[in-house]
Amino acid sequence: MATKIKKYQASYAPTDVLYPEEDGKPMAASDLHREQLFRTLSALETHFSQDPTVYVSGDILMYYVQGVPSKSISPDVLVSFEIGMKKRRTYLVWEEGKVPDFVMEFSSKNTYQNDLTKKMDIYASLKIQDYFLYDAEGLYLPSQLIGFELVNGVYEEVQPDESGGVRSSSLGLDFRIREGEIGIYDPVAGDWVRTRAEIAEARAAQEASARQKAEAEVAQLREEIARLQARS
Repeated sequence: MATKIKKYQASYAPTDVLYPEEDGKPMAASDLHREQLFRTLSALETHFSQDPTVYVSGDILMYYVQGVPSKSISPDVLVSFEIGMKKRRTYLVWEEGKVPDFVMEFSSKNTYQNDLTKKMDIYASLKIQDYFLYDAEGLYLPSQLIGFELVNGVYEEVQPDESGGVRSSSLGLDFRIREGEIGIYDPVAGDWVRTRAEIAEARAAQEASARQKAEAEVAQLREEIARLQARS
């Protein structure tokens, strides 16, 4: 007598199977491209670190249609307000309840055409407020730094200010080319946005300078005392 095997069909699948955290595509970028991308992410993370509602990430797969894993995109940089800074493996728009407020692509030889066409169309259709592009090598985009702001469902280019800064209205920050590389300026603080490492380095340099000044003052005082004692 043949044994009948009852087949069970799972009613669910793990999220990481339906929406994998990797797309199998390697990150093809020059050292300069990679260094500036990582520094930009670190600077933004540091800038918003005091606000636990802000999420900053990069190169994370964002799925924007539930049940359709092929509908995904991976911004080089994204900032999303009011969703919390917890660690994520993927960005599921329907679970977060919103799309990012700001996305940025670091364009390269292999990506710049897609960045200016297909990706731009997707971000506009998702109603992402700000879309910025940066060309670390300065070889591929019409300008090394370009910013777009969504106006009536269409991206309009943000015109640089007199300092060459391109304002992100969603972040309240200016992106600028500084000594040939990308920099972020905070117009409220009146200072450049720095990474934690840069802040620590600046603090250490300031403390070292203060110590040297104090030591010089002590040495000068001792010399003055020695002169007075020699006269007496």
